[in-house]
Amino acid sequence: MAGAALDGLGARLKAYEGRPAAVAGVGKDPVNAPMIRHWCEAMGDTNPAYLGPDPIAPPTMLQAWTMGGLSGHQGRTGAYDELLSLLDASGCTAVVATDCEQEYLRPLRPGDQVTFDSVIESVSGRKTTKLGAGYFVTTRTDVRVGGDLVGTHRFRILKYAPVRHEPQAPRPRPVVGRDNAGFWQGVAEHRLLIQRCTDCGTLRHPWLPGCNGCGCLDWDTVEASGEGTVYSYVVMHHPPFPAFDPPYAVGLIELAEGVRLVSNVVGVPYDKVRIGLPVRVEFRTYEDADGALVLPVFRVVEGEGEA
Repeated sequence: MAGAALDGLGARLKAYEGRPAAVAGVGKDPVNAPMIRHWCEAMGDTNPAYLGPDPIAPPTMLQAWTMGGLSGHQGRTGAYDELLSLLDASGCTAVVATDCEQEYLRPLRPGDQVTFDSVIESVSGRKTTKLGAGYFVTTRTDVRVGGDLVGTHRFRILKYAPVRHEPQAPRPRPVVGRDNAGFWQGVAEHRLLIQRCTDCGTLRHPWLPGCNGCGCLDWDTVEASGEGTVYSYVVMHHPPFPAFDPPYAVGLIELAEGVRLVSNVVGVPYDKVRIGLPVRVEFRTYEDADGALVLPVFRVVEGEGEA
């Protein structure tokens, strides 16, 4: 897509700012304890404020109470679909979520019935990114209970025309800092190290400067066996990134020691990956202009996932 075509598109896109994307939406279920419990179990959050007597919902669940599921919500205006269709027709066919912002005005409690409305808050000017040229689109959802505003959720995507990348691009390197350098040093030595609090003994991953159980700042490490199971997974189809050949499976791996980490699942076709598959760590080395890069991946145990 030519740059001039993108520039001419900007004014048409700006006309959608302020238009409603959804009105008079109603949460499909009131805030409820089972959903709070499921969320806390998935996130590993044991805060008694969420699970004890007179609980509140975790603030970061705000969007969960507004989701429409596969059947969607009534009250959608279609303006957002029109905006995306206009971008598609202009060549911006790829989309990636970039970030979200939430504001919490008061806690939600079981029994609260949420209502919400959404607006197309802003459309950026033409931006050039490594993925391609396109536009950032931000929607704002105001969440209410009994007419009172309880929270706001802003969601931003980049809708762009994908750039064709040269093959054999170097593998992206992890960001290594003071808090996680020990983990990556272990990986370079083909060892999978887990932080352990020296006070309460809690294991944790990813690496953190302090224990999220007791707050202690002192820790040591234990070497994981490398055995685990697929706790959850996604199959990446789009958008394409350099050095990756979609489709491929990315798993949330639960190690035998109880912590979880994200990595590729290898050894079986992507469509054979299933929750519960036993896996074992494997260290792969990638060479590029910056030298050797060692990354942990998880291979499905032989004989599993082949049916």
